[in-house]
Amino acid sequence: MKRIIIIAALLLAALQLSGAEWQAKWISRAYASGMGNTWLAFQKKVDLKSVPAELPARIAADSKYWLWINGEMVVFEGGLKRGPAPGDGYYDTVDIAPWLHPGENVISILVWYFGRNGFSHMSSGMAAMLFEARGGGVEILSDATWDACEHFAYGTASGKAPNYRLSESSVRYDARRFNPNWFKGGPKKMGSAFELTIEPGKAPFGRLLPRPIPLWKDYGMQDYKEVRRSGDTLICHLPYNAQFSPWMELDAPAGKTVRLVTDHDAVGKEKCLHGEYITCAGPQTYEHLPWLNGEYMYYIVPEGVTVKKVQFRETGYDTAFSGYFRCDDPLLNEFWQKAQRTLYICMRDTWMDCPDRERAQWIGDEVHEQTEAFYALSPSSWALARKGFVEFANWAAPDGGLYAPVPCSNWYRELAQQSLAAVGWFGFRDYWFYSGDDSFIPEVYPALNKYLHKTWKVDDDDLPVERTNGWNWADAGSDIDRVALLHPWYYLALKGEQAFGGELGKIDDVGADEGMMDRLKQSYNRLYWTGSCYKTPGYDGPADDRVQALAVVSGLAGPDKYPAILKVMDERREAQTYFMRYIIDAYFVMGRPDKALERLREYIPQVMKDDYSTLWEHRNHNGTSNHAWSGHGIIHMSQRLAGIEPLKPGFREFAVRPQMASLKHIECGVETAYGMIEVVLDRKGKRVNAAISVPAGTTAVVTDSRNRQQRLSAGTHRIVL
Repeated sequence: MKRIIIIAALLLAALQLSGAEWQAKWISRAYASGMGNTWLAFQKKVDLKSVPAELPARIAADSKYWLWINGEMVVFEGGLKRGPAPGDGYYDTVDIAPWLHPGENVISILVWYFGRNGFSHMSSGMAAMLFEARGGGVEILSDATWDACEHFAYGTASGKAPNYRLSESSVRYDARRFNPNWFKGGPKKMGSAFELTIEPGKAPFGRLLPRPIPLWKDYGMQDYKEVRRSGDTLICHLPYNAQFSPWMELDAPAGKTVRLVTDHDAVGKEKCLHGEYITCAGPQTYEHLPWLNGEYMYYIVPEGVTVKKVQFRETGYDTAFSGYFRCDDPLLNEFWQKAQRTLYICMRDTWMDCPDRERAQWIGDEVHEQTEAFYALSPSSWALARKGFVEFANWAAPDGGLYAPVPCSNWYRELAQQSLAAVGWFGFRDYWFYSGDDSFIPEVYPALNKYLHKTWKVDDDDLPVERTNGWNWADAGSDIDRVALLHPWYYLALKGEQAFGGELGKIDDVGADEGMMDRLKQSYNRLYWTGSCYKTPGYDGPADDRVQALAVVSGLAGPDKYPAILKVMDERREAQTYFMRYIIDAYFVMGRPDKALERLREYIPQVMKDDYSTLWEHRNHNGTSNHAWSGHGIIHMSQRLAGIEPLKPGFREFAVRPQMASLKHIECGVETAYGMIEVVLDRKGKRVNAAISVPAGTTAVVTDSRNRQQRLSAGTHRIVL
C-alpha cells in the first residue's frame, strides 16, 4: 500500500541533518547589554536585479524575532524556545521571495533575548541572530555589513516580576526612545552589527535543528467582543481565552504610563506576565508584541490620555478544530467545545500545562494533550507531540533518567510515574499508533530502552523498585498508594517498548519484554491483590481507586477481579483531575459505559465553569483556569462513546465499537492522515442505526451490540448495530 506521509513538509524538515553548512555569521550589537529582556534591531539593505521564484531564508535567534521586508510584516514572532537538546537550538525556514522586488529592499529584524532560564527554555547566555538566504543567484547573509543597535524603547515593566518558571519578562515600551517606523528603513543608520567569532553549530548556540512545527497562525487584528470603561480602566472582553497581542491607538502627552494587564496576570500567588507603555507626545499606536492570554484585557489609562481605539491580534499554533463530537446531552457538547479551546491555548512552542503560570511542558500533561489532539485537531497538531517526546528523550540524564519538564535549565527532577506514562502505551506508543509516523520509533527507542532497563531496577519478584530521587508525584489529592501505582505504569511502559521492538525487528528485546511483563503480572497479582482490591503490602491507607483503575486499563487485572474493583471504584472517589482519565476509561474497559458516563457527567461541572471558555486545572475550580489535562473527556467521547479507535498505525484500519450508555444520538468526526472518519449513531430501543464514513485507503472494523464484526471499505455505509 502506498505510504502515507504525515504532515510531510514538517516531518521531513525535522528529520534533516542539523547542519547544512551555514555561510552566515552570528551577529549582535557590540555594546548590547547582554542582560535579560534585551531587544536588538537589525537591518540590511539589499539591491536585487531580479527576484527568484523562491528564496528560502534560514533564521535563528535567541530567543524570538519579528521580520519585516520593505515595511511589511513577514513573520510575527519567529523562533522557538531552546532547545531540542541541552545547549542546542532551532532555526526557521521562511520563503521571503514574495516580499522582495527588483531594486533596493529593506530587511528588518527585531530580536527579543529572554536572557532568563525557565521551565520551557534554556538560554544561550547571549543575544544574537543568524540569517541566511541563498538561491536563484541571490545570497543574503548576516555579517558585519548589517546595521544593528539595541532597541532602547524596550525594557522591563515595573511591578512584581514573573515567577521563576517563566523565561519571558514583563515588557515595558517607552515610545519616546525609538523611532516607531525604524523597520521601514531610511537614510539614518542605526549602527554597525558585531560579527561574533562563533561558528554555527558551536557553543553557546549549539547545533541548530530545523523547526519541526509550523510558524504561528496570525488571525489578524480583531475587535474585542465588548469594551466598557470602569474608572481609569478599559475592560475588554475577548471572544474566548486566547493567545493574543493587545493593540491601542492613543492621543497623549509624553511620559504617561498605560498598564496592560489581563485577568491571567497572576495565578494565586504566582505572578504571570503583563505589559507597560510609556507615551510619546501626540497621536500614536502601539502593539504589545509578547503574547499574553486571558478572557479579559485591561488597559489601565492615566489621566490626560485619550484612547481612540483598542483591538487585539490573536496568534497561535497553526492547526484546525477539525474533530467534533455532538450528542443529545448539552453538558457533553459544551464540555467538548471548552476542552477543545483549552487544548488549543495550551499549545505553542511546546505542549504546555497552562499558558499563564509557567508555560511548561510537563510530560504527564503532554500524554493527555497529544491524544486529545488526535481526536480534536487537524494533523498539523501531531508535530507538537513528536517534538515534545523527542526533546524528552534528548534531555535524558547520563544515567538514563528522564526529566520533566523539558526544555528546562532551572529544574532537574524526574517525575518517575509521569515519565513511565510518557515512554509507554499512552505516550510514545499512542503517538506512533495514531499518527502512523514510524520514523519516530528509532529516534526515541534507545532512550526508552535505557530508561526501562538501565535506569530502573527490579527486585527479586521482578517488580520495579521505587525511584525516590525526583518528585514522587502520582496525582493530586490524598490516600495515594504510590507503590501500587508504579507497577502498572512500568508494565505499560514495557508494553509500549514491546510494540516498538516488534516494529524494529528487535526479537531479543521483544522476548525479554514479554518475559518481564509475564513475571510482573504474576508477582503483582500474588503480592498486591488482597481478595477485594489491589494494595501495597504494608500500606495502611484505604484502597486507592486510582490503583484499581490502572490495574484494569494496563491489563494486570483480569475480568474475574472486575466485580470487586467496581465496588472499590464506586465507593472511593480520591482520584483527581489528572487521574480521572484512567478512572473513566477503566469503567469502559470493564463494560460499564453507564458508570463511565455517570462519572464523566459528575466530573465535568467540577472543571467547567459557565463564564469561562476553558477548563480548570483542578476540580472545584482551583489552580489555573486553562489546563488541558482536564479535557481528557475528548478521548472518552470519541474513543469510547462513539467507539472510534485505530487498530493499525495511522487509522489505516480502525474500530467503530460504540458504547453509547444512555445517549440516544452521537455525531463524531476524527481527521486522520487519510481524511475524515465520521460516525453518526441513532439509537431506538435496542437498535442503533449507524452512518459511517470510511476514508479511502482505510478499513473500518465495526462491532455491533452482539459483538459481531463486519469490515467496511472506503465510502459511506448505513448499517444497524
